[in-house]
Amino acid sequence: MTESITVIETPRLRLRTVTPDDAAFYMELVNDPSWIANIGQRNIHTLEAARAALAAGPMAQFREHGYCLYILERLSDGALVGMGGLVRRDSLPGPDIGYAVRPAYWGQGYAYEAAAAIMRHAQHALGLATVFGITSQQNQASIKLLNKLGLRFERFSRLPPEGRETNIYRKDFRQD
Repeated sequence: MTESITVIETPRLRLRTVTPDDAAFYMELVNDPSWIANIGQRNIHTLEAARAALAAGPMAQFREHGYCLYILERLSDGALVGMGGLVRRDSLPGPDIGYAVRPAYWGQGYAYEAAAAIMRHAQHALGLATVFGITSQQNQASIKLLNKLGLRFERFSRLPPEGRETNIYRKDFRQD
């Protein structure tokens, strides 16, 4: 069994690494209609497929880069609110911030709370010079959040593997 690591704590959330035990949560999250509409179909319909996706995705990224998508766990009761963190993609020159909150927790500020902490962590703990953000042109909530975090629209692109139409945002941190 893999033990999770708490990477960041905010006033209401623990951001921790994923474990194979998170497979059922992950399968539910990636099959939510809002995930499919805004992020894409992952075709994960079994616990085995979810465990494999977690191992090949967030768990491998954490080992390779020291960051990944984390589980957003509410401190007050341990509820799994969503996922958020940094993702390294071959199609971008640096990591991008990603987040997904389960619909039951929308409108409560969890996405911003987690994303702002991730941006601080990226700059101060990881020493990153730049963080990207990607979102569909239709996802106004995500566009608003990226702007609130200080990311600015850079360009429109079609990113692999699906070639989905994507807005690319960017924030450069000052290097003092």
